[in-house]
Order: sequence, then C-alpha cells, then structure tokens
Amino acid sequence: MKRLVCTTLCLLLLSSSIKAQNGETEIRQVIITLFDAMRNADSAAVASLFSSDCTMQTIATDKSGNSVVKTDAVSRFVSTIGKQKPGVLDEQVVIETIKIDGPLAIVWTPYRFIYNGNYSHSGVNMFCLVNLGGLWKIQYLIDTRRK
Repeated sequence: MKRLVCTTLCLLLLSSSIKAQNGETEIRQVIITLFDAMRNADSAAVASLFSSDCTMQTIATDKSGNSVVKTDAVSRFVSTIGKQKPGVLDEQVVIETIKIDGPLAIVWTPYRFIYNGNYSHSGVNMFCLVNLGGLWKIQYLIDTRRK
C-alpha cells in the first residue's frame, strides 16, 4: 500500500511538471513566432498572436528627461509590420523569464532592435499572456527603449 501511494504521488508530480513544461513551451513559441513574423513582415501572423483587446505601451523619455508611458494600438503595430520588406525588422530577443499561473503568464525578454541591418535601440519587453480557449494570446506588452 505504501508503494502504491508513493507511486501515485510521483506520477501526480511528474504529470504536473510535464503540464507546466508544455505551457512554457507554448508560451515560448508565441514569442518566437512574433519575432519571426516581424522579420518576415507577416502582419497576419503577428495579428493572430494578440488578444482582441490587447494594450501595447512603451516607456520613453520626454524632452525633460522624465519617463513617460506611451500607448499604441495593436492595429497600428500590425499595419507597420505589413508595410515593411522581409528582413528589415529584426528584434533579437532572449527569453529570460517565463512565469505561469493557470491561464496567466508573464515573459521577460531583453532585446536588441536592428532596423534594415543597423542597430536602432535596445531594452526589455514584458509580455502578459492569457490562455483563451486553449491558445496563449498576448494581452499586454510594455517595453523600454534606449539608444
């Protein structure tokens, strides 16, 4: 009986670990797909990764040197992607952290942005993803930018 309880507990822990890894793999793939689609100027693929009411923000510095938060529409971002030639936009990210709690996940990705072969800026992206209908969608994106 003791062996059966131990085996059952081990299987439950292993199952939980595998489920968490699968969620992390799916989330990682959303982020990879986003930046691959940007490089390929595939606006339809980019649009498919965002929830219908996603918020996008950037932390910038105003003329006085103060931090300000600017909000942009996903539709504008998607449109900009679609107007580029493949290879012009190259955001090079490192997926540093993924945290998951049920249908909610955050992803922290330091990046370097290369525009048309030249360094433009760098910073960090912070994504908030939500599992909607079995699919992970970007619900919120905020980034920093510095030259």
